[in-house]
Amino acid sequence: MWLRYELRAFDDEGLLRNMKRIFDFVVSCSVLPVAIPICLAAAFAIWLECKASPFFWQIRLGRNETPFRLLKLRTMAVDTIQAASHEVNPQQILSVGRIIRAIKIDEIPQLWNVLVGEMSLVGPRPGLPLQQELTAARRAFNVFELMPGITGVSQIAGIDMSSPWDLAKLDASYNKSWRVGCDLSILYRTVLGRGSGDAAAKNGKHG
Repeated sequence: MWLRYELRAFDDEGLLRNMKRIFDFVVSCSVLPVAIPICLAAAFAIWLECKASPFFWQIRLGRNETPFRLLKLRTMAVDTIQAASHEVNPQQILSVGRIIRAIKIDEIPQLWNVLVGEMSLVGPRPGLPLQQELTAARRAFNVFELMPGITGVSQIAGIDMSSPWDLAKLDASYNKSWRVGCDLSILYRTVLGRGSGDAAAKNGKHG
């Protein structure tokens, strides 16, 4: 009986993961016709201001702490240090970058990471390998069991990586049976501008 229960649990978990993957792929493909022109327009505006590539890759920690290359739109000066957003001088944010971050289109390139299976639309925001306290907190709450996301419950709640233990605890609450309605609600609230996981932008408002 124990073995049968374990196999059933494994099957249910695998089924939910596959359903979430299908959901991510279908939704990502559906928004691409709108997302690509917006992303290209933003990229051109970034290039006009900083005269550097508007796109770049950054190493982040994914599911099971596996490093992957996150595709990003450049919203900060080229010489900005490699650090978490809350540790970066807000003066480093480009003028157009502030607008892009405010309307949350800086995450659009990460649809590529979703399509190739490195991220999900909804999940904990992936951290940098150098964020040791965040990594420790996420290990403690088993957050690394989850696929990282473009947005998530913490972003909706306005909790960012400057509060790693609060962030990890809330992210862990998403680690339950996956539901389409839950993801749709988080995506909808993100589009409406609910919450803010952008520590750099919040620091800029205070400084």
